[in-house]
Amino acid sequence: MNTSPLTPPISPLALSWSPANLSHLNRRYEQLHPRDVLRWGLSTYGADFALATGFSPSGIILMHLISQMKPRTVVFYLQTDMLFPETMQLRDELAERLDIQFTEVHCNVSLEDQKGRYGPNLWESAPDLCCHVRKVVPMRHFLSTKKAWATAIRRDQSITRAFTQVISWDKNNLVVKLCPLATWTSEQVWEYIREHNLPTNVLHAQGYPSIGCIPCTQSVDSGEDERAGRWAGLKKTECGIHVQPVEQVEQVEKFA
Repeated sequence: MNTSPLTPPISPLALSWSPANLSHLNRRYEQLHPRDVLRWGLSTYGADFALATGFSPSGIILMHLISQMKPRTVVFYLQTDMLFPETMQLRDELAERLDIQFTEVHCNVSLEDQKGRYGPNLWESAPDLCCHVRKVVPMRHFLSTKKAWATAIRRDQSITRAFTQVISWDKNNLVVKLCPLATWTSEQVWEYIREHNLPTNVLHAQGYPSIGCIPCTQSVDSGEDERAGRWAGLKKTECGIHVQPVEQVEQVEKFA
């Protein structure tokens, strides 16, 4: 079996599930509360379940729910070395408020090393490749020991997410993928945040509805698409975690 760090082994834990035998679960949980979706994931997979977060308001809701249902559930984030200081401040606030011990997942490639390998400002010259190195690969490694993971993406965030299923098979990581908030709207998210007085990134109040890495995130005008400030001016709309950029994957693996 290929044990290259860019192609981690497939976890045998996840192979009992497939798209076919998850479809009925997706239909069953489509109209249920996110709490019910999380409860199913937590009870089914236990320690082999993890929540991914980019510290968005939607992600904070899932953290809040999990902190009430099963404290000490693994909650991880991808440390790209280019996250806003405000994002790190929010992480620390959430850790104290919700009693979460965040797991930091890193690609083990410094920005300086990346510059030496691919040239300066890879996020400008080849943004898909940059995301693959700093997000997709380390996440794939991390999830190779898990059976299921949850993410806070929603259908109303963008066209590319419009058909997001609540429970599905993650063909990129070969694990079960839960999107408990898939059917929620932005209005529902903020209503929940206000109702429970949960902290959010201070940059949201400064025109940043979606916040990622510093060089690839811009503020947007009122009324623009929620993710309009991500990779603004490029055709790119996703980092690759939810939509795999095959061409850039091949470039990385050839380099290895």
